[in-house]
Amino acid sequence: MIPNRKLALFAAAASLSTTVTAAEETWSMPITSWGDPVIQGYWSNSTMVPLQRPEGLGTKEFFTPEEYREQLRLEFEEEYGETQAGTAADVHYQFDDYLMNKQADTITDNTRTSIIYDPPNGRYPALTEAALASREAYNAFRRDHQWERAQNRSQSERCLIWDQEGPPILPLGYNSTYQFMQTEHYVVIQLEMIHDVRIISLDGGDPSEGAIPQWLGNSRGHWEGDTLVVETTGYSGRTNMPGLRGIPMSHDARVTERFTRTDDMTVEYQFTVDDPTVWARPFSGSYPFQSIEGPMFEYACHEGNYGIVNILSGKRVQEHDAWKAKNGIKE
Repeated sequence: MIPNRKLALFAAAASLSTTVTAAEETWSMPITSWGDPVIQGYWSNSTMVPLQRPEGLGTKEFFTPEEYREQLRLEFEEEYGETQAGTAADVHYQFDDYLMNKQADTITDNTRTSIIYDPPNGRYPALTEAALASREAYNAFRRDHQWERAQNRSQSERCLIWDQEGPPILPLGYNSTYQFMQTEHYVVIQLEMIHDVRIISLDGGDPSEGAIPQWLGNSRGHWEGDTLVVETTGYSGRTNMPGLRGIPMSHDARVTERFTRTDDMTVEYQFTVDDPTVWARPFSGSYPFQSIEGPMFEYACHEGNYGIVNILSGKRVQEHDAWKAKNGIKE
């Protein structure tokens, strides 16, 4: 059975409205005291839409309303369907039991079949030979050395950075809460997951000028009408796109983001990634941020995080047992 709370969410998300309310007809962009559109507030990018389109859908960019409802039904049943009594799935907690997924109530109607819409197949472009070689070298290193020390484990496992933090900003799956703050000269984006903060200067300058390489790059922004346009370069060469460990964003990468407030509840987000060292061509994606009630909570990643200690100590035990077996040592 789907929990009652999830049934309510399913019903709300699946009811695609075809009417335009009076509020929507009369909505006007809120403006700051200095004249820029207001985008500050608490937002969630929680979504049911995958980053890459399932290959079987080809170039189908949108579901029909009926197809969308069926897709939601299948996904909810897969996640919250019947479970066998006494199994781990039967007793495992849900994120919303602890308010970790408070943004779930604001999943928006989004009939896209994938976040990526260009290339037309909705998938990553082809990787360059350099990128493929980088992934092969990374995988070879991981096979031989990932258990040796903490520094050889992934950055997210070490609570340093999450691949989807951006730019481009991509849905995380949980803890998908953001706080946008703005002044006349800066926009600040704080993420709940691993609590990173981007400080974006609105001077409209070239982000590559005098940039110190950073995991999240160096961002500079400007307003084009009601849209905040952010250009980012200066990546450190250690930030991966989701699903592409071992192929980091290169120093040549440039990401263009567009944030457009479309109503009281929505900021449309669009991005283009251009990294000729990694990709055969640029690619673009889009999805909405949905307004939610704050505040954000502390992401205390290291508290109770025994994973690395247990993984490395377990490997040391295996190595010690292998050494004893090799040397004929018995307990």
